[in-house]
Amino acid sequence: MNYLKISLGIFLALAASRFIPHPPNFTSLIALSFYIPLIFGRKYIAAIIFSFLLTDLIIGFHSITFFTWGSVMIIGLIAKFFKKSILMRISGPLIGSLLFFIISNFGVWIQGVYGYSIEGLLTCYVMAIPFFHYTVISTIIFSIIIEVACSYSTVRVFKSNIK
Repeated sequence: MNYLKISLGIFLALAASRFIPHPPNFTSLIALSFYIPLIFGRKYIAAIIFSFLLTDLIIGFHSITFFTWGSVMIIGLIAKFFKKSILMRISGPLIGSLLFFIISNFGVWIQGVYGYSIEGLLTCYVMAIPFFHYTVISTIIFSIIIEVACSYSTVRVFKSNIK
């Protein structure tokens, strides 16, 4: 497999979950951000960000784009620390969901929407809670799909990198 083919697969998986109608924040983004670098290596974080950029070109950029992209990079960078067991590999994307929540909503607060105070910061996070459960549920679902696909895969790179 080469970088271009894998990158195209990343783009298709991410684009499908972003373009198909879905509840807010219910995408494969967090799971892909975690598993792609874990399976194929950190060099694919760039492919995830580029795929995110391409889909954002179509969907539209928003004021916290760099916070969301930054959280995706951090999730990809920490993935290697969760490689040891299935429990660790499932907890990694869940921690990634929490990081995404904290970082992206900090970006909202930085814009001053809720005021530049501790109360404003807390309000910002509280207002985002209704969207967080979609992130967690989608991350669990897509992580399980990836884990199952890897466990049944005959592709050597899956077997050697995920175990």
